[in-house]
Order: sequence, then structure tokens, then C-alpha cells
Amino acid sequence: MHKITCIALFLVSSICFAQDFRFGKVSLEELQEEFHPEDPEADAAILYREQSSHIDYSQSSGFVLKTEVYERIKIYNSDGFDWATQQVLLYQGSSSEESISGLKGVTYTIEGSDIAETKMRKDGIFSEERNKYFNIEKFTLPNLQKGCVLEFKYEVMSPFISTIDEVKLQEEIPLNVARITFTSPEWLIYQMHRKGLLPLDVNETTTADKVIYTVRPGISSGGSLRTGERGSIQNRTIDFQRKGNTIEASNVPALKEEVFSSNIDNYRSAISFELSYTHYPGEPFETITSSWDAVSKTIYDSDNFGGQLKNQRFFDDDINAVLEGAGSSEEKVVRIFEYVKQRMSWNNFLGIYADEGVKEAYKTGSGNSADINLLLVSMLQYAGLDANPVILSTRDNGIPVFPTRDGFNHVIAGVGLDGKIVLMDATNKLGAVNLLEEGLLNWQGRLIRKDGSSEWVSLYPTSHATESTMVNFEIGEDLLTTGSAKSRYTGHYGLSYRRKFKGKTEQEHLEELEEIHGGVEINDFELRNIDNVYEPVEVSYEFEMLNGGVEEVAGKLYVSPLFYLTQTENPFKSEERNHPIDFRYPWKDRYILKIKIPEGYSVESLPENGVMRMVDNLGSFKYLISEVTGGINISTEFSLNSSIIPAELYLDLKKFYEMIVSKESEKIVLSKI
Repeated sequence: MHKITCIALFLVSSICFAQDFRFGKVSLEELQEEFHPEDPEADAAILYREQSSHIDYSQSSGFVLKTEVYERIKIYNSDGFDWATQQVLLYQGSSSEESISGLKGVTYTIEGSDIAETKMRKDGIFSEERNKYFNIEKFTLPNLQKGCVLEFKYEVMSPFISTIDEVKLQEEIPLNVARITFTSPEWLIYQMHRKGLLPLDVNETTTADKVIYTVRPGISSGGSLRTGERGSIQNRTIDFQRKGNTIEASNVPALKEEVFSSNIDNYRSAISFELSYTHYPGEPFETITSSWDAVSKTIYDSDNFGGQLKNQRFFDDDINAVLEGAGSSEEKVVRIFEYVKQRMSWNNFLGIYADEGVKEAYKTGSGNSADINLLLVSMLQYAGLDANPVILSTRDNGIPVFPTRDGFNHVIAGVGLDGKIVLMDATNKLGAVNLLEEGLLNWQGRLIRKDGSSEWVSLYPTSHATESTMVNFEIGEDLLTTGSAKSRYTGHYGLSYRRKFKGKTEQEHLEELEEIHGGVEINDFELRNIDNVYEPVEVSYEFEMLNGGVEEVAGKLYVSPLFYLTQTENPFKSEERNHPIDFRYPWKDRYILKIKIPEGYSVESLPENGVMRMVDNLGSFKYLISEVTGGINISTEFSLNSSIIPAELYLDLKKFYEMIVSKESEKIVLSKI
């Protein structure tokens, strides 16, 4: 038996009364509990979570995965009522599907001095079709009240045994006790994947088991009789070892959402299993997911992946026309990428395997992400470019830390140019070469080549997204501030601007800008390059500040130098942080401001110039201010030079922001001449 030592947090339970976790054995003490003893602010808590998954064999169905789920939840207040609604995702294959059975739910409340039970009825259960791959079984427990306790259980039968879905051992609410078990025959060897920052208690077991099957002597394996008479049915038995894992945890704290967290689910404590290899009696080992190279080769060898890159004759004439007159490799890449973007429409399904097939998708002009981007790779290869598919996991899908086929859910194109890999995703109409949607900036992708080799490529951009803004402010004698502004947005700033504003009317655009800047009325608005993804988005406008920026006290004017561009609040408020800060991409904000002061006033004092830097040059802030004839010039530059800041530098980052907020809050003082 193998045991991983767990810290005391998981060994000592905080539950102050004995609990019986059998279904239906809810206690009066559980119902009377008014708040969680370790997290008084919690809206609800999972008192007990149990999931038992085991793979069995039947002669009629082969290997089948059966998962039994049972959960008990305490509701402390009405904000916790959302936990009364649960949903189960059921995969639907082309010829097989998952099914749910034995669904029961009960809500327990106190009536007088007794415990009352309200059972979930059929009208609390709903079946939905999410898409052609998944159905959802959704249910809501009845009679919700402050202090109630909920219980539910169900079973899921699945013919799909390659992956045992992830089980969460940490939620946004406290989890008191969890017990997860998984067993499988010795012929199926699974790899356990653990994630999150909390240690887990894991026990491995081996038990004896057997399979009973029937045979009819006299029939060959092909179904033909070996003798003239049919024999009687006989039962036979195969003995085997059943391998198991039991994972237990207790007193798991709630996982708190924090700013710049990427997908908080990446840091959640959880467990999953994936088929690594098989070893049936009398047969050799068959590797499934033993290494990243094995995973990559398995994926590439699929007809719906590498097989889609073989046929190029159906588009050769079209690509020849697209490339006519093209000179450099860079120009060829852009032309083909833009051609695929404009011709193909994404059907909003992600996948690493083609659904329609690239030929059919090209014919209809529509397909899933693999149909479109494998088509792009094929066209780039046809043009003689060093192009290969890159599989990745989107942010909302998590990070594939261990060798896994199921950890990836998207494929894009990668092309080698001048010793670097440039990345493209033709499903995004607003994207450009080497400019991926923010949801794809998730650690690394795996570039896979035809010869079976593969390598990691970073998905994070290396160049800064930049905002360059020039603003002229004029403070009138009535202290009303007016002015003009011009801004340029490049890289992911430009992509974000296009996503937010493309297709909106000018009035809608103005209203959103006024809301963003707060207290500013905008007119004479002009927008350029919103449709040209290879040029910076440019915005210019005149404005009038309706409030803020200038305050008169005892005959002196106190001016906020950056006016509506001032950073007034530090986004980092926690005293500590256990997971990285994810800014998604490096960025640089440059502001050049000219302030014309009102007649009859002179500068009494200015904030001091300053330069601040983070350790290892991860970030910097420059602030320069000077008096000129009739006014004041200000220049600031705020750079964040890394997409990811490690958790151990959180306090440095927090202090860095505190200094910036403090610096930008300093006032210019004007006095009457």
C-alpha cells in the first residue's frame, strides 16, 4: 500500500459532532448549524462527497465504466441556494452513449423538533441537449430554506473507458469530507492525474476478482461448428487482480477567486484517471498515453488529424491564385491565412479532430476548429512552408500537465519563419498572424510533425500590447476642463478593442467610452483601422470633463495630473496569494499629457519625478512632469514585461501597484498670481 503523507489540515477534522454519512441519515445537529465553523462567511458547504468509479466486464457489453455519486450539502443562507441545482454531463458518441439512473434527491428541514424530508419529484429533473456531443441531466432539489441540508445520489454508466472524468476535491465553498475510489482490472493500467495546491491522501490497493463468461463447446471463434452437434452452455471463470485507488480529504478550504487568476480551476485540488496502456493475457503491451511523444504520435496518426493533411488537390488551383505574385514567405503566410479566415466560418465547436473533414468543410465553407485549422496547415504546407498543427488547451479547459490526449481541445497552425514559430487561428475573424485570442494564451501548445516528433511551443506573446495616448487638457476660468485625445492600440490591445467595439454604432461606441472614462462627455469622435487587423486601432475625440480633476480649496487649485486616466485603486487586496498572477500578455501604457493652466494662476508645486521597478525587470513605471510656458507637460509609462508573475512575488507586485496608485494621486498645486 502506498500512502502520500498529508499535512495536518487534512488529517484532523474540524467537525465537532459525530456524523453518519449514509444516505438519509442527516442529523439534527447538521440542520441546526448556523455557519461553517472554519469559514463563517460561507453561503454553503459540502458536508460529504463520495464518488466510486469501477470498470467491469460483461460478455455482452465488454468493458463498462460505472460511477456512483453521492453528496450532502449544507445551505447556510439564500445565497447558497444555487448549490441546490446540479447538472451531469453525458457524452454521446456516434454509436454509444452515457446514461444516468437511480437519481434521488431529498431536502431536509426542521419542523418543530423533528426533521422533515421533501423528496425531489420528476418535475425537478430536466434533460437538455447541449450540442451533438453532449446531453445534460439537470436537477434542482425542492423546498429550499435557510439552514436546510440537501442530499442526492445517482449512477452513470459509460462505455467510454479511456478517461475517468475529473473529480473536484475543492470548491468555491468549504468541503468537509471527500472520499473518491477508482478500481479497474489489471489489464487496464491507468495513470492518476492530480492537480491543485493542496496535498492529498492517496492509498493504492490490490484485490482478487474474477470474470464469469459463457461458452458453447463445439463453436469456433468465428462462429462455425467444429463438430456435428451443438454443445451445452458452460460457465468459465478468469481470475484477475483489481487495482484500486482511494483518495480521502477533509477540511478543504474554499477556493477563492482573485483578480488576474486565468482559469481558477487550474489551481483547484482535483483528481482524474486516464488509460495509459493495456496488457491483456497473452498479448503485448499497447501504449496509450505513456509520454508526450506517444500522445502526439497517437493523435497525428488518426485519420481525422494527420490523415486530413494528405489530400491537397481539391484546393490547389485556388491557392495558386491566392499566391500569384507573392514574394516572401511572410507574404505567403498572410495571404493564405486571410484567405482561410474569409472563406471559412467556424461552427463554434472546438476539437483537435476534424468533424466534417477538411475537404467537405472547404466545400461548404464551415466546420469545427480542427476542420478549419488543419485545412490552413495543409494549404501552408502546399505552399512549401514549414507548417505543422499545434494542439492546445483553451483557458477554460485547463492546463494539460501530464501526458494526455483528452487534455487538449483545440488545434491551430504553426509556421517556422526565421527560426521562430508563428501561430495562427483561422477561426477568429479578428485575429492576425501571431495574434491569438486571449482564451488561447494558456501555457504551451504541442507542435506535432509528420515524422512523429513533437515539441512544446509557448502560446504567450513576446511583444507588448501597447496603448499610446496623447491628451491636451485646458482648464478654463470656470474650472471646467476640456480637451482632445488621440490613442493608438496595438497587439492584444487592438484585438480587445476590435472585439469590444466592432459592429457597434458610433453612438453605442461613445456611450461605452464615456462609461469607461467616467464623468467625460465625448464628441467629434473618429475611429480608424477597426477592420484592418494588421494596423493599430486609432481613436481620436474631443471631450469635456463634467466633474473631477480640479478642486479649489482656499483660493488654490489642486489638479489631478492624469485626470480621468488616473489609476485610483490597487486591484490586489489579499494579504497573500497561492497561485500565479496571470496578465495574459505583456503590455505597455504610454501617456503624454499637456495641461494648459487658467490665466491668472501659476504653478506653486509639482509632484516629483519618479522611476519604479519590480525585481528582475518584471515591471516598471516612469513618471516625468515639468513646467513649461503656460502649462505643464507630463509623461508616464507603465510596463508589465511578463505574462505570468509567480505567486512568491505577489507581495512585491502588490507593493509596486501601491506605489503607482500613490504616485498618480499626488496633486499639482496652482496659486493665483
